[in-house]
Parts: sequence; structure tokens; C-alpha cells
Amino acid sequence: PRPKLSAAEAADDGRVTRLTGDGTTADRLDIVVIGDGYTAAELPRFHSDARAIWDQTAAVEPYTTYRGLFNVWAVDAVSNETGVTGDPDRATVRDTALGSYFWCGDIERLLCVDQAKVDRYAAKAPEADLVIVLANSAKYGGAGYNEPSQSLGYEGIATASAGNPKSGQVAIHETGHSLGKLADEYFYPGYPGYEQYTGPEPADVNISTLTAAGIGAGRVKWHRWLGETSPDGGTVGAYEGGGYFVKGLNRPTENSMMRSVDKPFNLPGTEAMIAGFYRHAKPVTAVTPTTGVLRLRHTAKAAPVKLTGADGRQLALRWYLDGKELTRFAGRTEVKVAHLAPRLLDRRVHQLTVTAEDRTPSVRDPKIAATLKSSVTWSVRF
Repeated sequence: PRPKLSAAEAADDGRVTRLTGDGTTADRLDIVVIGDGYTAAELPRFHSDARAIWDQTAAVEPYTTYRGLFNVWAVDAVSNETGVTGDPDRATVRDTALGSYFWCGDIERLLCVDQAKVDRYAAKAPEADLVIVLANSAKYGGAGYNEPSQSLGYEGIATASAGNPKSGQVAIHETGHSLGKLADEYFYPGYPGYEQYTGPEPADVNISTLTAAGIGAGRVKWHRWLGETSPDGGTVGAYEGGGYFVKGLNRPTENSMMRSVDKPFNLPGTEAMIAGFYRHAKPVTAVTPTTGVLRLRHTAKAAPVKLTGADGRQLALRWYLDGKELTRFAGRTEVKVAHLAPRLLDRRVHQLTVTAEDRTPSVRDPKIAATLKSSVTWSVRF
């Protein structure tokens, strides 16, 4: 049975620390990082590991451009023993807070967790949209859970070993599953059962039974990116092998993050990740409260998120009064109510709205592009 934590250990267990981000949970994508296999004495190292993982994640596109959309929280989980089950060998068993273990599904590198235990710790954070579990291990491994939590609703769990040199890249790859809903683009040559895929067209956006010609003709999957040069090198097309199968499934590029963890996301993968970001984050938030009615002496202030990617693009800000665009205020982050006075000669309550739209060239799907915007509305009156 699990020994009872000491009073000091119990005080540490479940403590929450904000690692980065200054937005409200309603307007940001909240990542919760939880450590497993760290004793109370090792929690300072967990915090160092958690910061390192985020720094490595934020250095990879599209996280680099969109890091302003994130809050990152660390939740302390005190384990009775240091290390992780399955490290260094299959017979090793550790008593840990989250029950992390290698050899999940008889695959040595697959690092799984007890999801109910993860949920108990994730619930301690102000909000959880994505969970990353860092195992106190130097062994290579990880896993991506892409099904939403039934109890908390977060997108999924990405696991990685904190002490492995490739742990940051593994964590990013696993968020490709949990946040981007991307399939693995690698395959298993010589493994029985994976020689030929014969099933239906997968729902995953980055693998297909179709050739490049079929994708283009049907205007499906990554058809908008065909022929384009991808950040991971080469041209977007349909390359044989993917989803673990050697034949029968094709991937968009020769080698991307979803095949090899030292590669960037390819163009379709980048688009899917951005879609995942905006499922939770908003590009503009209110500085001036939206409750109550603003009068002549007031100023409506908004805070657009700063996008700091390689191309330095910014959000397009537009202001509207009762649905009519105020073009002279385009790009501004604040508007004085008094400056609207010449337009308002009555005492009715009017609606002043600012809209922020991300016009990134990294998104070509109109349905995704339509989600890359948000607005804030104030009531104003003279």
C-alpha cells in the first residue's frame, strides 16, 4: 500500500505554480505540466525540468509564433519513490503519484499513465486544456492521448521522459496527437500486420489512402498544400508509408515532426496545430471591463496577443459601432468614448466592438481560418 505522506510532503503535493503566461484562463490555452516519479526533495528539479520542456516547446513552430496564447502551469505531484516503472528494465516497479510506466502495450518506449490520477492533479490547476506529464527518467519514451478527458474536458495528455536529451522533442511530437489530432507518420517495416493497410480512409488530417493526384482531384485532406515547399524539407505530396503501415497509407511529406522528432511540423501539421491552439485561446481580450456601460470619460481598451513568429505578423484589429466599421480606428488597441460623440446624438445604449483576426498564411482551410478571430464588445452611452 502507498505510505502516507508526511505533513511537509502533503503540503507540497498538489501545489500549483504559473510558469509562463499572463492571460485569463478563459482567453488562453492552459497547459498543465505534472511530474511523476519525483519525491518531495526532487520537486525543485521538476520545476527546472518543466521550464526546460516549455522552453524547448516554445522554440518550435508554430509554438514560437503563438507562445503568447498560452498559460503554462506546473502542478507538484509527490511520489513515494524516485523514477518510473519499467526503467531501467521491465521488472522495475516504482511507487509514483501518477503510475507512469514504460512497456505500455508491450512497447518499451511507450510511456503510459493512470489517467484518473492525472485528472486529480490536473484539476488543481486553474484550468487545463492540455496536460503534459514529465516522468523522472532519462529513458527515451512518451505517449500521446488524443481523447478529451471525460471528467475535465482537456484535449489530451502528452507524456515524455524529463531526463532524455530528446524529451522536449518527444513532448512536442506527443502534443501533435493530443492537441493537433495528428496521426503518426512513421511506419513499421518488417512488423507482421503492418505491411499493407486495407481499411477505410482515416479521419486523421495527415494520412490518406489517396495519392497526391487523388487528394488534389477530390479536394480533400491536405490538397491546399500540394506542391508547396514544407518547413521540414521537400515538397508536399503523398509519400508512401504512415500510420504505422508500410503501404496503403500516405503522408504529406517525406519526414516531419510526426515521423521523426528532430524535424519541424510539415505544412498540414502546422495548420492542424494552429487550429488546436485556437480551440481554446482568443487573440484579443478586454482590458477595460465589459460589465456596465461606458460613458464619455471612459476608454475602451483591448489587449491583442502578440504573435512573434519568424515572419513577425500581427493581428488585424478592427473597431465597429453597432455593426458598422470605424475604419479610422483600425489597428488601435484603445478608443476613447468621447471620440465617438459626433456619431452619437442620442441617449441610447450602443455597442462598441473590437475584433482581432489572425491572417496567418499558415492556415488555408477556410473553416479553420474562420476560427482565428475573437471580439470584445462594450456598451457605450452619452
